[in-house]
Amino acid sequence: MKDKDCIFCKIAAGEIPSATLYEDDDFRVILDLGPASKGHALIIPKEHYRNLYDIDDEVAAKAIVLAKKMVNKMKDVLGCDGYNIVQNNEETAGQTVFHFHMHMIPRYKGDNVGLGWHTGELTDEVKNEILEKMK
Repeated sequence: MKDKDCIFCKIAAGEIPSATLYEDDDFRVILDLGPASKGHALIIPKEHYRNLYDIDDEVAAKAIVLAKKMVNKMKDVLGCDGYNIVQNNEETAGQTVFHFHMHMIPRYKGDNVGLGWHTGELTDEVKNEILEKMK
């Protein structure tokens, strides 16, 4: 399924030019136009899924295998020191394009890429509440 108004559907289909690093029947991997660091790339499925909540399990599995393949190649190409694999779901979590995609962000010592958060503490009360609700 495609969404005729989705920019990532158009990019994945090759209707909009992109710096394509890899392509197969299911995905297109492109350099991000607003990179967090040198070599920041996106894995975009060719089929439209709004986010992780909606993606087919088989496609999701292929996406993480592709991410592994890409970062193993890209770390050698870029000479980076590490990688973040980021996947946002819904606006509150930072999703701005509502077509499932994964960010592959190369990390370099001292790059100041802001992906951190402030750590809290897992209290017994919260832990027990969540464990009980998961039953």
